[in-house]
Amino acid sequence: MAHWLFGAAIFHRVADASNRAGRRSHGDDSQSDRAAALGLRPDVAFDVSAESYDAFMGRYSSLLAAPFTDFAQVESGSKVVDVGCGPGALTAELLRRGVRVAAADPSEQFVAAMRDRFPDVDVRLAPAERLPFADGGFDAALAQLVVHFMRDPVAGIREMARVTRPDGTVAACTWDIAGRRSPLSPFWTAVARLDLGEPGERGLHGVREGQLAELFEAAGVAEVEAGEVSVSVEHATFDEWWHPFTLGVGPAGAYFQRLPPDQAEALKEEARAVLGGPPFRVPAVAWAARGYNSARLAA
Repeated sequence: MAHWLFGAAIFHRVADASNRAGRRSHGDDSQSDRAAALGLRPDVAFDVSAESYDAFMGRYSSLLAAPFTDFAQVESGSKVVDVGCGPGALTAELLRRGVRVAAADPSEQFVAAMRDRFPDVDVRLAPAERLPFADGGFDAALAQLVVHFMRDPVAGIREMARVTRPDGTVAACTWDIAGRRSPLSPFWTAVARLDLGEPGERGLHGVREGQLAELFEAAGVAEVEAGEVSVSVEHATFDEWWHPFTLGVGPAGAYFQRLPPDQAEALKEEARAVLGGPPFRVPAVAWAARGYNSARLAA
């Protein structure tokens, strides 16, 4: 296993020997109905403001974008689609590197925020499983922290491959939730300690070691390589870390908002005990996978 250090994040690349042949040389009912119509899982529709998402996950995803882009080997001047772009953490990093970006997300709030923040980016309202782009139109398709929320991850990854050119790159990353190395792990550890009857997010797609690469292979992506990308965020106070969990973002936020007040308060204090005294640092590791549009093998 090889190790590379990029800024504050490390990734480890593990090549799957079976794929190395021919290596290239160069919410509520209404929310549930809306989620189903867009191809989303109803419990993770992210029907929240871009600002809430930024406070909750953007503090990690904005830092993750750099090592993930390094892992994906995206070059300046290339044309890339950001799939499940959210409010734009990855798009911002790609633009900083001189990449030409288009984007898609199934959240109306996130698409509106993207269009406001990046007026020169072509942003479409669509899920990964139904990307509104032509075949082979991009040099690469990237999905940061998205695959685990797709209704059909194999279909979503297959769509990412479809819109890349025959020698194009497909890459994605998902938090290591099963290994308790995600930025939400302290929250779910506190839930487990209180025995509140909630399994957390360990059943999501691609959150266990090897799963993301397996999804890539099932989607027909060629020459799949798996690895890790990581970040670490320091929080000055407990309340700085805790408050975003109360905003209803994603499965954790939705779960918290369903709790009665006494259990919500107990969970807050248990999370405080899990983290210890401030300031504290929250490390976070994501599984990553990279491969190529298999159409290039026949070219």
